[in-house]
Amino acid sequence: MKRYGQIIKVKPEYLEKYKALHANPWPQINEKIKECKIQNYSIYYRDGFLFSYFEYVGDNFEEDMKRMAEDEWTRSWWKETDPCQEPVASAKEGEWWAGMEEVYHLD
Repeated sequence: MKRYGQIIKVKPEYLEKYKALHANPWPQINEKIKECKIQNYSIYYRDGFLFSYFEYVGDNFEEDMKRMAEDEWTRSWWKETDPCQEPVASAKEGEWWAGMEEVYHLD
């Protein structure tokens, strides 16, 4: 299992829409997330930023993320959520949610 932390900005004018979408996510989205071996997934908000945490329990993260990105329901979901977000200034080229370095963990 590998833990991931990611960050992205949320556009202030879309914050309530973003919260509403995630208060009632489409069942197909949650199913695909689980199918792609992601568990214990959370998104937090503070001061214009979204922070996500999840655990990946598969053995080929890139392939599972590719499979998720090719999913019709996921692409439709992202059409709803992507306009609400913008990458942080320090995001790498082509990176949407910017990865974060884990500096501490306690089981």
